[in-house]
Amino acid sequence: MNKWFPEALKEFKIMSVFDLLLEYINEGKIKLDNSKHPMRATYHDPCNYGRKSEKAFGKAYYEEGRIITKLCCPDFKDMEPNRESNYCCGAGGGAWAMPFAPERVFYGRIKARQIRETEAHLVIAPCHNCRDQLLKSLNNEYDLGIEVKYLWELVADSLVQPGEGAEAAEQSSETEAQ
Repeated sequence: MNKWFPEALKEFKIMSVFDLLLEYINEGKIKLDNSKHPMRATYHDPCNYGRKSEKAFGKAYYEEGRIITKLCCPDFKDMEPNRESNYCCGAGGGAWAMPFAPERVFYGRIKARQIRETEAHLVIAPCHNCRDQLLKSLNNEYDLGIEVKYLWELVADSLVQPGEGAEAAEQSSETEAQ
């Protein structure tokens, strides 16, 4: 943005969905109930928000998604390797939109193994291509039996509505404090 639209930075606050969600959580604008997702969960590091974002914008988003996922899912297990060493799901570079299904499935086999090794039933994938690859392709081809959600979908499903369960909001606050 600095390079192409520097004037926009004077008028608008520009932030990622990761930063926005963390801001809302940290400022208490939203409360999360971590009892709504009791199953084991894991987090997929999309290439676009990690390595590519680091290269293009100087900021990689590795920890933010994990922090948010852990606030919503008490049973979290990371894939190995992860963060900058994470394996691509096989849908990157526009492959999801192209007629290369056999190639996507082949390249996604390592990601399927990673997911299976975590024994997770819920996979959080913030990227649209990754989410579709994991949900619609790898889940079927490798019989993973997983649920796949976007990060913001996980947050939406975990929201404590105003006037709803003070007990859930207290539980969320206790988790944040830890």
